[in-house]
This record gives sequence, C-alpha cells and structure tokens, in this order.
Amino acid sequence: MDNWKVTIPCTLAEAQAVTEADDLDDTAFGSPSLVASEVDAYADPQEPGSWALHGYFTQKPEARWIRRLRDLVPSADGMKLKPERLPDADWVTMSQSGLEPIRAGRFCVHTPEMPASTEAGVRNFCIPASLAFGTGHHNTTRGCLMMLDSMKRRGHMVRSHIDIGTGTGLLAFAAMHLWPRAYATASDIDPVCGPAVADNAAGNDVELGQRQGTLAMFIAEGLDDADLQRRAPYDLVIANILAGPLIDLALDVAAVTLPQGQAVLSGLLGTQADAVARAYRAQGFRLAERLDLGDWTVLRLRKRGTRWSKAG
Repeated sequence: MDNWKVTIPCTLAEAQAVTEADDLDDTAFGSPSLVASEVDAYADPQEPGSWALHGYFTQKPEARWIRRLRDLVPSADGMKLKPERLPDADWVTMSQSGLEPIRAGRFCVHTPEMPASTEAGVRNFCIPASLAFGTGHHNTTRGCLMMLDSMKRRGHMVRSHIDIGTGTGLLAFAAMHLWPRAYATASDIDPVCGPAVADNAAGNDVELGQRQGTLAMFIAEGLDDADLQRRAPYDLVIANILAGPLIDLALDVAAVTLPQGQAVLSGLLGTQADAVARAYRAQGFRLAERLDLGDWTVLRLRKRGTRWSKAG
C-alpha cells in the first residue's frame, strides 16, 4: 500500500469544522482520512498551529487535492504543504486507533482501540481521544494521576474534592476511585466538556449525581459559580490548567479550600513553578510536594490553619 500524509497547522475551530462537516465531498480531495490532533495543549486553541489536521492518503496526493484541502483551513492560506510518504502500514486505521496505554501509579489509561491492563490492582480508564483535553498521555495529566495515587498510598483522606478544568473528567474519575465515599465535583469552562464527561463517565462505570460517591459536573468559569460555591468547601482541589490562570485563581482556591486541605496544581512548566507556589503561599498555602516530569511540574500544596478533622 502506498501511504502518504499531509499535515496542515490549524486552530481548534478549524479542526472541528473540517472533521465534523457532513457535506464534505471527499472525492474532491482524493478521499483522504482526516484526523485532527492537538499539537500544544497549553497554547490558545484558536491560535493557528495549536491543532493540526492530518490527511492520510493511500496514493500520492495530487497538488489539486492538497490545494483544496488547504482551502478548508483559512489560517493556512498561502502555506506551502509538502506530502510525506509513510512506511508500509495501515496508517488510516492507526491514525484513528488512539494512543498507547499509559500507566500512572495504580491507573492505566487507554483509548477504546487499545487493550486495558490485566494486572491485579490496576484501575483502567478508557478515555477516547477527543476535543476535550485530558487523555492522560500528557505529562501534566499523568503527573496528577501519580500525585493523587501517592497521596492515597500515604493515607491522605478526602471527603470532598473538585477538579477545575476537568476536560475529559479523567482526574475527577481517578479521585473518585481513590476516595469513593467523597463528594466529587468537576467543572470546565468549555461546553464541549459536558457531554465528553458524561460519555466517559458512562464508559467507565462512574455515576453522575449530587450525592456522595457520584460526580457532579458543571460548566463554569473558574470558581465564580453558584453551584461550585454551594458544594464548597473542599479538602482537595485539583487544577490541571495553565500557570497564568492558576495564579489568577489562587485567592478563589484558598476561599473554597478547608484548613489543612490540599491543592494539586499542574499545567505549568518547571520554570513557572516558583511563581505559582509563591501566589498560593500568599494565600496561606505551603508547598508539600513537587513532581517533575520532563519540562512539566505538578505541585501539591497544603493550606495552613486549624485541622478540620483528625484525618487528612
């Protein structure tokens, strides 16, 4: 089989428009398989190059096909695109089959096309690749899973937790597995995450709801939301977002975190960790643990104050 690929840098909106189009005449483009992928999870999703559109062909694409494909991506106007020949393999199927399973502590995260772990004591989560961020394959998400697992192994008790910027819901699901009797809350500013979390919850035997042991999901900007305030205070806040928003949220996170409660923060580069820790120190937190994975860092912070219960 003759395999070729054309990659076009694009924005999230452009990726959605092309991959979700019902009236796209594939024959005008040589009938490629079109797959969108996130290039930089921490760039502005509407900046060109934050996403990429990949066209997989079973023959060398003609110049006119490439031009027509490029015309679907306004931000790529005038860009020279060079087709790439691929080794022998079923690249169309492989491009749609997801990423390799990853292990993080007691967790295994895999896409539907990849096998779950059969190892005893491992909690599998099946998370399809989607437009919602957080499949577990980025070091920030993986690091959070490792940090949560470490907290459980050390005996930390959690009665109420919130995952801010939940994306696929993965980190909220993991916290629920570790502390199954806790009140669990998840939120995200992106409306696409609502159905993504609902679908992923159904596929991973996670019950949605308001009571203990179920997950309450909300679309909200930060913590300035009546539902999130109503469910506060929390003794664990998880936020895998960006360094800038983490700093901006420091005051709000402190306001909803119980004394001696904890915050697991990620989505920040190692070079940004001190600035984030400093912002939270000013709000009464102290650094309890730091985990570095490549260029990325996860911080575990504990809020000062009178212990609210014996456990924690």
